[in-house]
Amino acid sequence: MTEPLRFGFDVACPVAHAFAVWTAGIGTWWPADHTVSGEDGLRVVLEGRVGGRVYERTAAGVEHDWGEVTVWEPPSRLAYRWFLRADRADATDVEIRFTAAGEDGTRVEIEHTGWERLGTRGPAWRERNTGGWTTLLPHFRAAASERRVSAPASRRPPAAPPR
Repeated sequence: MTEPLRFGFDVACPVAHAFAVWTAGIGTWWPADHTVSGEDGLRVVLEGRVGGRVYERTAAGVEHDWGEVTVWEPPSRLAYRWFLRADRADATDVEIRFTAAGEDGTRVEIEHTGWERLGTRGPAWRERNTGGWTTLLPHFRAAASERRVSAPASRRPPAAPPR
């Protein structure tokens, strides 16, 4: 069995906020260089429910599926099958826990497993994901610490007409 990837860190915000930034606010912090298309103007979406999709939608409307939510327990726990840039049959599993850490802080713990499904490719894919997580997580930490979550464009109210 290939060893799981585990990451743990604290962010300076309440648990509910950290969870919201990871889920509803994912499009505000997920960098384009960690997507399928890498295009400017794309949207990253995590549908907040078991069976919900994790995907990107380009400015042209092309969608690329990345995963499927398997556990939805706001604001403490989220899990999904993960197949970004891979076949759905080769999905790995990501679980994220959000727990209170001191006054107004959150401990985020991530466990990424399922490498054995990839057979001999598992260890190399795990190593590649180590680098991916390492470069991705600073974006989340910065967004969570800002203490705001912007709604995705499709959920924002229309702008008021100019006067």
